Amino acid sequence: MRKIVYSLAFLAGMAALSSCSGAKEVALGVSTSVQGEQSKNINLAKDKDGFISIFDGKTFNGWRGYGKEHVPARWTIEDGCMKFNAGQGEGGDIIFAHKFKNFILDMEWKVSKGANSGIFYLAQEAKNAQGGMEPIFISAPECQVLDNENHPDAKLGHDGNRKSTSLYDMIPAKPQNAKPYGEWNHVQIVVKNGTVQHWQNGVKVVEYKLWTPEWTALLQASKFSEKAWPAAFKLLNNCGGVNHEGFIGMQDHGDTVWFRNIRVKVLK
Repeated sequence: MRKIVYSLAFLAGMAALSSCSGAKEVALGVSTSVQGEQSKNINLAKDKDGFISIFDGKTFNGWRGYGKEHVPARWTIEDGCMKFNAGQGEGGDIIFAHKFKNFILDMEWKVSKGANSGIFYLAQEAKNAQGGMEPIFISAPECQVLDNENHPDAKLGHDGNRKSTSLYDMIPAKPQNAKPYGEWNHVQIVVKNGTVQHWQNGVKVVEYKLWTPEWTALLQASKFSEKAWPAAFKLLNNCGGVNHEGFIGMQDHGDTVWFRNIRVKVLK
Protein backbone atom coordinates (compact mmCIF):
# COMPACT_ATOMS: atom_id res chain seq x y z
CA MET A 1 0.00 0.00 0.00
CA ARG A 2 1.34 3.41 -0.97
CA LYS A 3 1.17 5.96 1.84
CA ILE A 4 1.93 9.66 2.14
CA VAL A 5 4.71 10.40 4.63
CA TYR A 6 5.86 13.93 5.40
CA SER A 7 9.49 14.80 6.11
CA LEU A 8 10.25 17.78 8.33
CA ALA A 9 13.76 18.23 6.92
CA PHE A 10 13.87 21.80 5.66
CA LEU A 11 14.74 21.80 1.99
CA ALA A 12 17.92 23.59 0.94
CA GLY A 13 17.26 26.78 -0.96
CA MET A 14 13.60 27.05 0.09
CA ALA A 15 12.83 30.49 1.51
CA ALA A 16 10.29 31.13 4.25
CA LEU A 17 7.19 32.77 2.81
CA SER A 18 4.96 35.35 4.48
CA SER A 19 1.27 34.49 4.74
CA CYS A 20 -1.54 37.04 4.75
CA SER A 21 -1.80 36.70 8.54
CA GLY A 22 1.82 37.72 9.01
CA ALA A 23 2.93 34.20 9.95
CA LYS A 24 5.81 32.53 8.12
CA GLU A 25 5.58 29.32 6.18
CA VAL A 26 8.05 26.46 6.02
CA ALA A 27 8.59 24.17 3.07
CA LEU A 28 8.14 20.50 3.93
CA GLY A 29 9.26 17.64 1.73
CA VAL A 30 6.50 15.17 0.88
CA SER A 31 7.13 11.54 0.01
CA THR A 32 4.35 9.51 -1.59
CA SER A 33 5.61 6.28 -0.07
CA VAL A 34 7.63 5.05 2.85
CA GLN A 35 10.50 4.36 0.46
CA GLY A 36 10.39 7.91 -0.92
CA GLU A 37 9.74 7.01 -4.56
CA GLN A 38 8.34 10.48 -5.33
CA SER A 39 8.43 13.81 -3.56
CA LYS A 40 6.90 17.26 -3.71
CA ASN A 41 6.79 20.31 -1.46
CA ILE A 42 4.01 21.76 0.65
CA ASN A 43 4.02 24.94 2.72
CA LEU A 44 2.62 25.03 6.25
CA ALA A 45 2.39 28.11 8.44
CA LYS A 46 4.99 28.61 11.16
CA ASP A 47 4.36 31.24 13.85
CA LYS A 48 6.75 33.54 15.71
CA ASP A 49 7.11 30.99 18.54
CA GLY A 50 8.33 28.28 16.17
CA PHE A 51 5.11 26.24 16.01
CA ILE A 52 4.14 24.69 12.68
CA SER A 53 0.40 24.58 12.00
CA ILE A 54 -0.20 21.00 10.86
CA PHE A 55 -3.92 21.67 10.25
CA ASP A 56 -4.79 24.79 8.30
CA GLY A 57 -8.49 24.78 9.20
CA LYS A 58 -9.49 24.50 5.52
CA THR A 59 -8.01 21.31 4.12
CA PHE A 60 -6.66 17.94 5.23
CA ASN A 61 -3.31 18.76 3.64
CA GLY A 62 -0.82 16.39 5.29
CA TRP A 63 -3.45 14.12 6.86
CA ARG A 64 -4.71 10.66 5.95
CA GLY A 65 -6.49 7.76 7.58
CA TYR A 66 -4.43 5.42 9.73
CA GLY A 67 -3.31 2.62 7.42
CA LYS A 68 -5.00 4.36 4.48
CA GLU A 69 -4.13 6.62 1.58
CA HIS A 70 -7.13 8.92 2.07
CA VAL A 71 -9.13 10.68 4.78
CA PRO A 72 -12.20 8.64 5.82
CA ALA A 73 -15.53 10.28 4.96
CA ARG A 74 -16.69 10.81 8.54
CA TRP A 75 -13.81 13.24 9.09
CA THR A 76 -14.88 16.68 7.84
CA ILE A 77 -13.88 20.33 8.25
CA GLU A 78 -16.34 22.68 9.93
CA ASP A 79 -15.76 26.32 10.93
CA GLY A 80 -11.98 25.87 10.93
CA CYS A 81 -12.19 22.65 12.93
CA MET A 82 -11.35 19.04 12.17
CA LYS A 83 -14.55 17.15 13.04
CA PHE A 84 -15.35 13.48 13.45
CA ASN A 85 -19.04 12.84 12.85
CA ALA A 86 -21.01 10.15 14.64
CA GLY A 87 -23.20 8.09 12.32
CA GLN A 88 -22.85 6.04 9.16
CA GLY A 89 -20.10 6.00 6.56
CA GLU A 90 -16.40 5.20 6.47
CA GLY A 91 -14.64 5.95 9.73
CA GLY A 92 -11.26 5.21 11.24
CA ASP A 93 -8.50 7.06 13.05
CA ILE A 94 -6.64 9.87 11.30
CA ILE A 95 -2.92 10.73 11.39
CA PHE A 96 -0.64 13.53 10.27
CA ALA A 97 1.72 11.74 7.88
CA HIS A 98 5.05 12.61 9.45
CA LYS A 99 6.82 10.94 12.37
CA PHE A 100 7.79 13.31 15.21
CA LYS A 101 10.40 12.54 17.85
CA ASN A 102 10.90 15.43 20.30
CA PHE A 103 8.09 17.95 20.10
CA ILE A 104 5.33 20.00 21.68
CA LEU A 105 1.84 19.29 20.36
CA ASP A 106 -0.50 22.22 21.10
CA MET A 107 -4.21 22.07 20.24
CA GLU A 108 -7.81 22.44 21.36
CA TRP A 109 -10.67 19.95 21.45
CA LYS A 110 -14.30 19.77 22.42
CA VAL A 111 -16.76 16.90 22.56
CA SER A 112 -20.47 16.36 22.15
CA LYS A 113 -22.45 15.12 25.15
CA GLY A 114 -21.24 11.72 26.31
CA ALA A 115 -18.43 11.58 23.76
CA ASN A 116 -15.13 9.69 23.92
CA SER A 117 -12.03 10.15 21.74
CA GLY A 118 -8.27 10.40 22.10
CA ILE A 119 -5.05 11.96 20.88
CA PHE A 120 -2.24 9.54 19.99
CA TYR A 121 1.48 10.23 19.68
CA LEU A 122 4.57 8.21 18.73
CA ALA A 123 2.21 5.89 16.84
CA GLN A 124 3.35 3.23 14.37
CA GLU A 125 1.36 1.66 11.53
CA ALA A 126 1.83 -1.84 12.89
CA LYS A 127 0.67 -4.98 11.12
CA ASN A 128 -0.39 -8.31 12.56
CA ALA A 129 0.88 -11.74 11.55
CA GLN A 130 -1.79 -11.97 8.84
CA GLY A 131 -0.69 -8.69 7.27
CA GLY A 132 -3.67 -6.66 8.46
CA MET A 133 -3.40 -3.39 10.38
CA GLU A 134 -3.29 -3.44 14.15
CA PRO A 135 -5.29 -0.62 15.82
CA ILE A 136 -3.38 2.59 16.40
CA PHE A 137 -3.64 2.29 20.20
CA ILE A 138 -1.62 -0.92 20.20
CA SER A 139 1.54 1.15 19.66
CA ALA A 140 0.75 4.70 20.84
CA PRO A 141 0.23 6.34 24.23
CA GLU A 142 -3.20 7.99 24.34
CA CYS A 143 -4.11 11.35 25.81
CA GLN A 144 -7.75 10.80 26.69
CA VAL A 145 -10.47 13.06 25.26
CA LEU A 146 -13.72 12.59 27.18
CA ASP A 147 -16.93 14.07 28.51
CA ASN A 148 -16.10 13.21 32.12
CA GLU A 149 -19.62 13.82 33.39
CA ASN A 150 -21.57 11.77 30.89
CA HIS A 151 -19.36 8.97 29.55
CA PRO A 152 -19.10 5.74 31.63
CA ASP A 153 -15.36 5.39 30.94
CA ALA A 154 -14.73 8.20 33.43
CA LYS A 155 -15.73 5.80 36.22
CA LEU A 156 -13.72 2.85 34.93
CA GLY A 157 -10.00 2.17 35.14
CA HIS A 158 -8.23 3.17 38.36
CA ASP A 159 -8.18 6.47 40.24
CA GLY A 160 -9.63 8.39 37.30
CA ASN A 161 -7.00 7.27 34.80
CA ARG A 162 -9.54 7.26 31.97
CA LYS A 163 -10.70 10.84 32.47
CA SER A 164 -9.82 13.75 30.22
CA THR A 165 -6.11 14.25 29.37
CA SER A 166 -5.07 11.23 31.44
CA LEU A 167 -2.52 8.84 30.00
CA TYR A 168 -5.28 6.42 29.15
CA ASP A 169 -5.63 3.52 31.62
CA MET A 170 -2.25 4.31 33.20
CA ILE A 171 -1.88 7.76 34.82
CA PRO A 172 -4.79 9.97 35.92
CA ALA A 173 -4.73 13.66 35.03
CA LYS A 174 -4.43 15.59 38.30
CA PRO A 175 -5.82 18.09 38.97
CA GLN A 176 -8.75 17.21 36.74
CA ASN A 177 -9.70 20.60 35.31
CA ALA A 178 -11.50 19.65 32.08
CA LYS A 179 -14.30 21.86 30.82
CA PRO A 180 -17.68 20.24 30.13
CA TYR A 181 -18.96 19.00 26.78
CA GLY A 182 -19.54 21.73 24.21
CA GLU A 183 -16.67 23.85 25.55
CA TRP A 184 -13.12 24.03 24.24
CA ASN A 185 -10.27 22.46 26.19
CA HIS A 186 -6.65 23.40 25.53
CA VAL A 187 -4.08 20.60 25.66
CA GLN A 188 -0.33 20.41 25.24
CA ILE A 189 1.64 17.19 24.96
CA VAL A 190 5.38 17.57 25.41
CA VAL A 191 7.76 14.75 24.41
CA LYS A 192 11.46 15.36 25.04
CA ASN A 193 14.02 12.55 25.20
CA GLY A 194 11.49 10.17 26.73
CA THR A 195 10.01 12.56 29.28
CA VAL A 196 6.33 13.17 28.51
CA GLN A 197 3.99 15.79 29.94
CA HIS A 198 0.27 16.36 29.42
CA TRP A 199 -1.00 19.88 30.07
CA GLN A 200 -4.72 20.67 30.30
CA ASN A 201 -6.07 24.22 30.28
CA GLY A 202 -2.71 25.66 31.33
CA VAL A 203 -1.94 23.14 34.10
CA LYS A 204 0.49 20.20 33.98
CA VAL A 205 -1.63 17.17 34.86
CA VAL A 206 0.54 14.17 33.82
CA GLU A 207 4.29 13.48 33.68
CA TYR A 208 6.10 10.23 33.06
CA LYS A 209 9.24 8.82 31.42
CA LEU A 210 9.24 6.30 28.60
CA TRP A 211 11.61 3.35 28.20
CA THR A 212 12.23 2.91 31.94
CA PRO A 213 11.37 0.21 34.50
CA GLU A 214 8.62 2.56 35.74
CA TRP A 215 7.11 2.68 32.25
CA THR A 216 7.15 -1.10 32.02
CA ALA A 217 5.45 -1.30 35.41
CA LEU A 218 2.71 1.09 34.26
CA LEU A 219 2.06 -1.12 31.26
CA GLN A 220 1.98 -4.26 33.36
CA ALA A 221 -0.68 -2.71 35.62
CA SER A 222 -2.86 -1.70 32.65
CA LYS A 223 -5.04 -3.34 29.99
CA PHE A 224 -1.85 -3.43 27.85
CA SER A 225 0.02 -5.83 30.16
CA GLU A 226 2.16 -8.64 28.79
CA LYS A 227 -0.36 -11.19 30.06
CA ALA A 228 -3.51 -9.42 28.87
CA TRP A 229 -2.26 -8.16 25.49
CA PRO A 230 1.25 -9.36 24.54
CA ALA A 231 1.39 -7.57 21.17
CA ALA A 232 0.43 -4.19 22.67
CA PHE A 233 2.86 -4.65 25.56
CA LYS A 234 5.73 -5.35 23.19
CA LEU A 235 5.06 -2.30 21.00
CA LEU A 236 4.28 0.12 23.81
CA ASN A 237 7.22 -1.00 25.92
CA ASN A 238 9.45 0.17 23.05
CA CYS A 239 7.16 3.07 22.20
CA GLY A 240 8.20 4.92 19.03
CA GLY A 241 10.16 1.98 17.70
CA VAL A 242 13.88 1.94 17.00
CA ASN A 243 14.06 5.70 16.37
CA HIS A 244 11.69 6.65 19.21
CA GLU A 245 9.45 8.61 16.84
CA GLY A 246 5.95 8.24 15.49
CA PHE A 247 2.74 9.70 14.13
CA ILE A 248 0.29 12.07 15.80
CA GLY A 249 -3.28 10.81 15.46
CA MET A 250 -6.89 11.51 16.43
CA GLN A 251 -9.29 8.75 17.39
CA ASP A 252 -12.53 7.56 15.86
CA HIS A 253 -14.41 6.29 18.92
CA GLY A 254 -17.76 6.64 17.19
CA ASP A 255 -18.70 9.96 18.85
CA THR A 256 -18.79 13.51 17.50
CA VAL A 257 -15.67 15.51 18.45
CA TRP A 258 -13.88 18.62 17.17
CA PHE A 259 -10.17 19.55 17.05
CA ARG A 260 -8.67 22.90 16.07
CA ASN A 261 -5.51 25.04 16.17
CA ILE A 262 -3.35 21.93 15.83
CA ARG A 263 0.31 22.91 15.80
CA VAL A 264 3.66 21.32 16.57
CA LYS A 265 6.98 22.71 17.71
CA VAL A 266 9.90 20.44 16.90
CA LEU A 267 12.39 20.18 19.78
CA LYS A 268 16.04 19.24 19.53
